[in-house]
Amino acid sequence: MPMIFRTCVLGLLLLLLAVPAGCSSDLSQPRLDGAVPLVRVRLLEGVDHVTLTATHPPVVMASSDQVQRRLNVSSGTRVRIALVNDTWKIGNVDAGQGELAIIPAYDGTVSINDKAYRGRYRLVPRGGGRFDVVNDVDIDGYLKSVVSKELYSHWDIETYRAQAIVARTYALYEARTASISDHFDLFDDQRSQVYGGIAAETRKSQTAVDDTAGIVLAYGPRGHERIFKAYFSSTCGGISQSAADAFGDRWIEPLTDQVDQGLCSSAPKFNWGPVVIPRDELTRRIRLWGERRQHPVVRMGKLVRIDSEPNRWGRPVRFYLTDDRGVRYMLRSEELRHAVNTDAPDDSTRLPSSFVKPLTDGEMIRFIEGHGHGHGVGMCQWAAERRARMGMRHEDIVLLAYPGAILVRAY
Repeated sequence: MPMIFRTCVLGLLLLLLAVPAGCSSDLSQPRLDGAVPLVRVRLLEGVDHVTLTATHPPVVMASSDQVQRRLNVSSGTRVRIALVNDTWKIGNVDAGQGELAIIPAYDGTVSINDKAYRGRYRLVPRGGGRFDVVNDVDIDGYLKSVVSKELYSHWDIETYRAQAIVARTYALYEARTASISDHFDLFDDQRSQVYGGIAAETRKSQTAVDDTAGIVLAYGPRGHERIFKAYFSSTCGGISQSAADAFGDRWIEPLTDQVDQGLCSSAPKFNWGPVVIPRDELTRRIRLWGERRQHPVVRMGKLVRIDSEPNRWGRPVRFYLTDDRGVRYMLRSEELRHAVNTDAPDDSTRLPSSFVKPLTDGEMIRFIEGHGHGHGVGMCQWAAERRARMGMRHEDIVLLAYPGAILVRAY
């Protein structure tokens, strides 16, 4: 399959980098000087203090006064930072109010709770003396630990390069079109992408990111392509599902369902099960999920049975839950998986994926014929590795995973 590559069109560039109208120019905004764009990753949520160590003195600046102060801290010294009566305390020194920016002298010279990251940090007050810690980092610096955390260390460099393109597209989409909140774009875990900081980087992940710098996936009419939310998962189990079926997203061709012809069959969870859960326990979990999501299933009576509806290739994508009053509820595939896994005591009663067949067996629900690990949308990482081992280049691995998409250089 020939590689398709196109220089970025102006519209895509603006979509990736433009600051929304009305936003002030501050430390949380992306750079517009032609440099690599920033993403904002939340590292810690709602903490009441952190510990800072530094090998070189950083600069700190509170938004209340916008005055930069050099933090004179000896190498290896642990300094406590807390928010007391809305005022930052760095050790015993007052450091202003509002957001607190910590700007390292060089990448990796400042650690928060003994973990170092590229870029800079923002401590964002959340009320009650608690705050979030956000890392503002350029996208490629971010990806150098994402790629290594998302893949096995012994996997092929072409798989790493493919993952770098996909992860870059996903992160920029989230950061520029669907930010989770007003002060951060991405979680540092599986809710977005797993991000480990500088210690998690490897030479292979650094090389893969550098080799693909600026390259993203895009889709749309020629000359009007846009990035999209390039989902990926560990193991599709032989059949993927569309983002529309899994999450209720708008249907687009690159995120449709596909058959991978068993390319991921060497994955540990290509086949799994059965998972057996008492109906009373499963009812409790599903109701709890419904309560947290404000979903009608919170009112479900005792679960009697679960039926499924497949996509065109035979993977279940909708599930119908019937309770003891005869009321029927519909859940999308990923809704069912998360509902079943809510408050599960251990992994033995969790579903690795929604590619499964549920059966009622007396007071038990048996989930049999399980396949795959993760949501199964977009690129299957185990299938990507198999293709790389077969000699396929990373560009073609990516384009096969997202039909109809093209590769463009966004910066």
